[in-house]
Amino acid sequence: MNNSKKALMRVLGITFLFSATTFSQAEIVVNNLSKQSGQPNTSWSSEDVEMLLNKDVANVELSPQGSVTVKTTRNISTIPSTPVLSKPGQIVDTTAVFNNSPDVSARAALVMDAETGEVLYSKNSNASLPIASITKLMTAVVIADARLNMSETITLQQGDFSCAGCKSSSSTLRAGDTMNRAEALLFALMKSENPAAAALARTYPGGRSAFIAAMNAKAKQLGMTSTHYMESTGLHPGNVASARDLGILVTAASQYGLIRQFSTTPTYDFNLGYRVLKSNNTNALVRNGGWNINISKTGFINEAGRCVVMHTTLNNRPAIVVILGAPTTQARNDAAVNLMTWTSHLPKRL
Repeated sequence: MNNSKKALMRVLGITFLFSATTFSQAEIVVNNLSKQSGQPNTSWSSEDVEMLLNKDVANVELSPQGSVTVKTTRNISTIPSTPVLSKPGQIVDTTAVFNNSPDVSARAALVMDAETGEVLYSKNSNASLPIASITKLMTAVVIADARLNMSETITLQQGDFSCAGCKSSSSTLRAGDTMNRAEALLFALMKSENPAAAALARTYPGGRSAFIAAMNAKAKQLGMTSTHYMESTGLHPGNVASARDLGILVTAASQYGLIRQFSTTPTYDFNLGYRVLKSNNTNALVRNGGWNINISKTGFINEAGRCVVMHTTLNNRPAIVVILGAPTTQARNDAAVNLMTWTSHLPKRL
């Protein structure tokens, strides 16, 4: 394997520093993130996905049918292979510091500058909480890291529609539906289809147990100290993480053009051969436009409430937004809009 490919596959390293300000805010320091010049409007083939996964250069230009041109950039400078912690990575709540910050009804929320790691807003960011389908973002990272054949056919099995200890859920998919791995990943990220995420784990080398082990190993490698995964869909309330940890995960996921594209696909018509499923992104802020959203994932089970994570660009500032445990979808969307609007008016630190 040549040096450029090794660099492309190197795990994102994250260092936690603690500022000397009077607020004692934690800062998550990361390498510069990839910039997305457009959003898909979409029709993706497995060949497009293979190109994003396996192209052996730092810059990849792809123009999927029906989309704008997207430039994917990977930072290939030397990155530590494991996180370096100067002290336990705790974030101090900012809600008591900034009087003009939004009032968020969610159980936890975090906004951070995605380039500098500066924490801009924090509410209960260290608490380990159920994360529902935000789980699927780690599912996508593990799939992307594995470099599996995205053209391989996957047929959904009855076992993909339930799991021990998981909550029940509805799905437009059926046992026997067939798709390639790329479409299964798109189903999981864009439409949050649980059977698709379950099938991705089942068809991973070594099966579900190996996949869950890989999810937890990746979380540990990234420094996600409050995170634990029980399965790949998010239907198990034992899938938990803190807002702080999810800020790390979104930072890591933003390095994958594949995940950026699939998670922000507004609509897609899945042709399953004998029927077509017209599908929409689960995040109304992605569907409706108006915000420059580079990564998105929503989630809901009763134990988790309404959740969302996003990587977005606000007034030329890349930012990560995490909301966990909002009481309703409207409250989640309102919190996201209020936090993004507020962040858009913050001065950037030089």
